[in-house]
Amino acid sequence: MSSTLSDWFASTPLSGANAAFVEELYERFLADPEAVPPEWRAYFRPLAAGAAAHEVPHGPVRAALLARARAPRLGAGPAPAGSETAAKQGVVSRMVQVYANRGHLLARIDPLGLMKRETPSVLELGYFGLSQADLDEEFFTGSRSDAIPSRMKLRDMIAQLKFIYCDTIGAEFAHVSSSDERLWLQEQFQVSRLRHRFTAEERRNILWQLTAAEGLERYLHTKYVGQKRFSLEGGDSLVPMLDDLIQHGGGHGVEECVIGMAHRGRLNVLVNLLGKSPSDLFSEFEGHYDLQGLKGSGDVKYHKGFSADLRTPNGNVHVALAFNPSHLEIVNPVVEGSVRARQERRGDERGDRVLAVLIHGDAAFAGQGVVMETLQLSQARGFYTGGTVHLVINNQVGFTTSDPADARSTLYCSDVAKMVEAPIFHVNGDDPEACVFVTRLALDYRMKFHKDVVIDLVCYRRHGHNEADEPAATQPVMYQAIRRHPTTRQVYAERLAGEGVLAAGDAERMVEAYRTGLDQGKPQARAALGLIGNTYTVDWSSHLAADPAEETVTGVELGRLVELGARLVQFPADFTLQPRVARIYEDRARMLAGEAPLDWGAAETLAYATLVDQGYGVRMTGQDSGRGTFFHRHAVLHDQASERTYTPLEHLARGTRFRVTDSVLSEEAVLGFEYGFATTSPEVLVIWEGQFGDFVNGAQVVIDQFISSGEAKWGRLCGITLLLPHGYEGQGPEHSSARLERFLQLCAEWNMQVCVPSTPAQMFHMLRRQMVRPLRKPLIVMTPKSLLRHKLAVSELAELAHGGFRTLIDEVDPLDQAGVRRVVFCSGKVYYELLDRRRRDGVKDVAIVRLEQLYPFPGYEYEATLARYPNAHEIVWCQEEPQNQGAWYQIRHRLQEPLSTVDVLLYAGRAGAAAPAAGIHSLHEKQQETLVKAALHASATEDTGRETTRLIPPRVAPPERLKTIRKTS
Repeated sequence: MSSTLSDWFASTPLSGANAAFVEELYERFLADPEAVPPEWRAYFRPLAAGAAAHEVPHGPVRAALLARARAPRLGAGPAPAGSETAAKQGVVSRMVQVYANRGHLLARIDPLGLMKRETPSVLELGYFGLSQADLDEEFFTGSRSDAIPSRMKLRDMIAQLKFIYCDTIGAEFAHVSSSDERLWLQEQFQVSRLRHRFTAEERRNILWQLTAAEGLERYLHTKYVGQKRFSLEGGDSLVPMLDDLIQHGGGHGVEECVIGMAHRGRLNVLVNLLGKSPSDLFSEFEGHYDLQGLKGSGDVKYHKGFSADLRTPNGNVHVALAFNPSHLEIVNPVVEGSVRARQERRGDERGDRVLAVLIHGDAAFAGQGVVMETLQLSQARGFYTGGTVHLVINNQVGFTTSDPADARSTLYCSDVAKMVEAPIFHVNGDDPEACVFVTRLALDYRMKFHKDVVIDLVCYRRHGHNEADEPAATQPVMYQAIRRHPTTRQVYAERLAGEGVLAAGDAERMVEAYRTGLDQGKPQARAALGLIGNTYTVDWSSHLAADPAEETVTGVELGRLVELGARLVQFPADFTLQPRVARIYEDRARMLAGEAPLDWGAAETLAYATLVDQGYGVRMTGQDSGRGTFFHRHAVLHDQASERTYTPLEHLARGTRFRVTDSVLSEEAVLGFEYGFATTSPEVLVIWEGQFGDFVNGAQVVIDQFISSGEAKWGRLCGITLLLPHGYEGQGPEHSSARLERFLQLCAEWNMQVCVPSTPAQMFHMLRRQMVRPLRKPLIVMTPKSLLRHKLAVSELAELAHGGFRTLIDEVDPLDQAGVRRVVFCSGKVYYELLDRRRRDGVKDVAIVRLEQLYPFPGYEYEATLARYPNAHEIVWCQEEPQNQGAWYQIRHRLQEPLSTVDVLLYAGRAGAAAPAAGIHSLHEKQQETLVKAALHASATEDTGRETTRLIPPRVAPPERLKTIRKTS
């Protein structure tokens, strides 16, 4: 505590610590001035003589208010006469709200009846001071709808509350802080539970959907014994739920729906919702593939995606089921990104016409961090999609873990969704009408409030994790119950027959009709129309036919560059820039006018400007992308006198599509979102930027499962660009390396591009190439840090006006090529250190060549460069990274391939290391000095501890062949 505050507390009796004492004295003074000491009378009299002259003692007033607050609140109608009855009315009104808030704890949501559901004390009559004697007394219900009488006997009221809140649906929305949303949910849920009735035709359709769900699984189980299919059995109600969701969505004006789901039940959704031909599915089970025509690796049948148009009474809805790898829940942000791209294409800012549906597993929803990350994106400006309908297939077991004490730390698997205040509906999977009911209510909520909503479909898994598994080994009691339990179709068919909705034999005729359709191989989804398309359907044909080897001119006419540059440095006259930013913009204005060399920020921004000028979109996200981690970009300007921002790139022309977003602090979900966006919008340059390159480690699953292999597995093209700051500047192990080696290890089959641009002009041409040429492949860029302000790492504006991206840049100094004995190849920042050291040392017989693209490796350019130095027999690869990291082991064979027997390939770089970089700056400096010196002067060799013995010798070009290459290059 400060001395001033201590003195104040010590010197005044009116301090906070004495407030109660002073208040009590003042109360006594107001009642009788003579009841307080003289000194206090003297203090209080001026107060009483002023505006407080008519003040009365506060104590009785407070006591009266407190008593009133403690008294039971009355219902909506007038209270019955008598204080005891009024008190009972108050507790009855509270009981109604407690049922609404806590009734889910008693709901019969487990079809197996194994879930332990103890009655909480707050739902017992005694808790409210009521007894059996009160059950026949009438009370006001507080109802705002004529669906519920204004007065009811307590017995009937409780029975109705139990039906609404404790039957086969458990509703949770007490955690929703918005009173508008909460009251809407309560009103809709209560009234609809009492009033809603499905028509006979709707009920027969539900039975047909259940028949299809069960029929497909039984057919496959019989025909393809022991093959994995990840059966839906036990969660069959998912199929009528999805069918009704699409039909009801069409009524809301939904035109597109993107579904993400794991493998369980996927085949059922493909055939019974989307209309995939059963004969095609059977061919996959039987292994009938055209291996000669197969491109890439392909994927297992329960990972594949599909799209089709579904007929609804209000028009067709295009439905896409996203391709999905086995990594649980990782498809979630991918779906959201695809939905956002579709919404932007339609101008659907609120998300009224494109809907995201995510189907989860119970264990994964509770356990996978990407679920939380994706939920956190739901209302963020750059990632908003208007709310997602989440469906959890709650098998009550994850692999072999079924005890909630092991599976999670929360009561329900869905509790993580409460972080975004999503309403949650738990529903018994054996009550398909309740399942369809909550699906409609959930969609109604999403469409009205544009927020996420969760349906927890509590069901079971009839088989093990896969069909070859034996689940009774770990869940004996559960599987004894499952084997005795009838199927959902059987339960519902008996119910409909008992209520006269079905005639005798109708249910079995449905089973036979479905099986006959499968035998004939005919599509079984009633609403599926195949892929029709619409005005928003993207034509990928030009991108599919793109030639990877085609050179692309990316230069822009100089006059146009100057015009665009002038607009890039304009901002409102009443905008006050931070002084450092103002200086950057002053310098940038001179650069973009051609009066000074361009730095990286100017060239990069100009690349975006030229792209949007040509009609492309640009979308960039990252944790510091508006400004740039290293204070170089400043795409978004901030007025120092207000909270206003201004983005010059958004104002180049009407209809300009440029957006830069400082994202949620997430790598995995945000990168997954951007991948989904890029696979949907080939005419938008989609960029994800790491604050530091190694931050991408947190998104490795997205890179492995989607970016590097999505085309090989599923034929999905994607032009996403990753900007990853990379370079060794003594910042320690965590902020030096973007893990270049990991990307290069994943490179094959022309699946992506890995580049290390060394000048602003190269950055400009590389970014433009990513859009201007029709090829859509992921682009991984090791971007600079210290080079952003390096005096040599600049470019002239004229360099942007012609040519294109150069995959290799030869020696820049005027060396005598015949006199060169050593050629050093390198990438990135180390080039400038090598160049500076060579110039200082006066070395004339060593050429330095930059490899700007490491994959696809520029083999022709590499051989042609070697040919220009006929007497250079020492070929050196120099890198900053440790030997076991960086590019060395991934490109060594490429460097070796064209060399003759008289040539030697040498390594100059750090020795192998466990950590990416040194954490002690002096050690970093020593290592850097050593590797630069070795590259230029020493007979550098690699650590032989990791040499590879080739089983197939590399192709060796004899000296005569190499001389021929050199002469003709």
